[in-house]
Amino acid sequence: MAIPDRVPIAHEPDYRTRFIGRYDKGQFFGSVTATLEDGAGAEDNWYRHKRWYAVLHRFDADGVHTDSDTWFAGTSEDEQASIDRAEARLVEWLDVLPGREFADIAIGLFQVEVDGHIFGLVDWSEEYAGEDHAEFLPDDLGFDPPWDGCYDT
Repeated sequence: MAIPDRVPIAHEPDYRTRFIGRYDKGQFFGSVTATLEDGAGAEDNWYRHKRWYAVLHRFDADGVHTDSDTWFAGTSEDEQASIDRAEARLVEWLDVLPGREFADIAIGLFQVEVDGHIFGLVDWSEEYAGEDHAEFLPDDLGFDPPWDGCYDT
């Protein structure tokens, strides 16, 4: 079974997909997420390299990516404050989406580059020994058959 043209993603109100849904112009996926430079996790000062972002991806009604907003909120040197700033920015963006409702979505593969990192839903089948797999990055949400909207972290 190949990766579908539109990968279903289930809305979970109290977990990692709490900021997804639909609005008057289509669908959206919002998150507070972090990146870490390759190899930086092994350094004593790794927390200086972990960068927190507010992210809002928008899609048309058919799940085709239309645009993304990203905002760097700070590093893990002051992790909770960075996360709080990112979430506040994300909520501001969500509050102005006309007709917004949190709900399940179904979107196609896409990617954007931010500060040298991939943000998006990408085909990671090669990373999974050829097994069909889509990964939402940098959130590390993995989607696999039976493509029911559930994900692995």
